[in-house]
This record gives sequence, C-alpha cells and structure tokens, in this order.
Amino acid sequence: MRALGIDFGLKRVGLSVSDRTGTLVSPLKTIVRTSRNALFDELLEIIQNEAIDVVVVGLPLALNGEDTLTTRQARNFAASLGRRIEQPIHLMDERLSSAEAEEELNAAGLRGKKRKMALDSQAAVIILRSWFESGQS
Repeated sequence: MRALGIDFGLKRVGLSVSDRTGTLVSPLKTIVRTSRNALFDELLEIIQNEAIDVVVVGLPLALNGEDTLTTRQARNFAASLGRRIEQPIHLMDERLSSAEAEEELNAAGLRGKKRKMALDSQAAVIILRSWFESGQS
C-alpha cells in the first residue's frame, strides 16, 4: 500500500510518500499555495502519478486535544480532497510534528531557506510515519 502524507497549511502544504511496504517514508515536496484549485490539481496529479492507495492528512489539534480553527480547516481540506479522489483519507494527530521535524532538520544541519521549505515535507514524513506506527494502516 503506497501512502501520501500531507502536512496541511494555509501557505505551504508538505508532502511525503511511503514505499509499498510502509517501511520507508520519504519527503516528497512542499507545495506553495497559490489557489485552492491549483492545490487540488497538483495533489490529484501526484496521487495519480505516484499510484497512491491511501492519504493521511495531519490533524493539528490543540495540545489539550481540542479542535482549533486550524483543525477545522484541515478537516475541511480533507473532506474537499475526499470528494475529488477515490482513495481513503485518514486524519492523524500531528501535535508536535513540526517541533520534531525541526529537531530532525537541526540534526541534519539544514539551515536557511532550504530548511523552511524542507520543514513542511519533513512534518509530513513524521505524520505518515506515525500513522504507520500506530497500526491504523
């Protein structure tokens, strides 16, 4: 099963992809959002070209586990994507994924503009990796 991980954001959307076995998750790219339609068009193309079987969208809950405005926006995004694709979409708690991604990029020595663009796709890696580790796959 090939999975696509999505770290949803209003400015940038980070993407990661797994291998067929779900043992290796790699950063794919970060999409800089220009319009809602352009974002969905690019995602649909990636889902087709990468032969994606399942999509995992990070759910940015508050630290206390409650929904926030961003949580609702991520849920709406996942619902909109779900109306456009046949693949199942799962939501995965992404609390602290950005902090973990920053730690991993620090350890890798990535700095500056490259780090900013890599942060979102690395967060998507953590979201997808967490989903596989949770046994929900």
